[in-house]
Amino acid sequence: MTLPIKVAVAGSRGRMGQTIVAVLQSDEAVDYIGGIGRPGQVDADFIDIETAVETADVIIDFSTAASAATLAERCARRGGPALVIGATGFDRGEEDRIAAAARQIPILRSGNFSIGLNMLTGLVSQLSGILPAETWDIEIVEAHHRRKVDAPSGTALMIGEAAALGRAVPLETVERRGRDGLTGVRPQGEIGFSAVRGGGIVGEHSVIFASEEEVITISHAALGRDMFARGALAATRWIVGKPSGEYTMSDVLNSDQ
Repeated sequence: MTLPIKVAVAGSRGRMGQTIVAVLQSDEAVDYIGGIGRPGQVDADFIDIETAVETADVIIDFSTAASAATLAERCARRGGPALVIGATGFDRGEEDRIAAAARQIPILRSGNFSIGLNMLTGLVSQLSGILPAETWDIEIVEAHHRRKVDAPSGTALMIGEAAALGRAVPLETVERRGRDGLTGVRPQGEIGFSAVRGGGIVGEHSVIFASEEEVITISHAALGRDMFARGALAATRWIVGKPSGEYTMSDVLNSDQ
């Protein structure tokens, strides 16, 4: 890995983007070359997207799902740079576009860059594989600030994927995103989601495993945004020089490099 790593940030004016920029600027191993603004945005910190794609070793993208998918395609056509994507709210088409781009460049995408939260997903996968779906129900409850626009959160869906993986089923076949009215008896094996939005909550997630006789609850609360930024920085350092493909924070945490 050649230092410093040249990094651009898409979504640098968002709450998370600003935190990431501050962490990047404090690291001597990173050369922050600028933020990528929306068309028409003017800011002394911004560089145009052509310059970012041609100059950066890695682009960190915490903008929107649609913008991230478009950026991935643009980078793939050029053969780089690598991408670290923290945007959430992707639909199936956008996920397919990123998967196609990852055949040309390395892309690390995660709904959450917290080390603690990623450890939690590992525990959820283990427990869901051990506790039989016939007698144990799974509910995922998440809470975020009033400005968050997507629900369930990308982190909650990441946890849901881990639970479904443990049970060896596709999440889309067992998920239940909220309940209202006469919903009937809960189907066996269902994985439920509940979303809370209010105030300035940074991010709270709980996973409930409930049987007729006992309940297991695993929780994680974010006390600030710096930990997400440090996780994104760790992902940025890790992905430089990696072959094309799709990666997650699990790859970073389970690697010796």
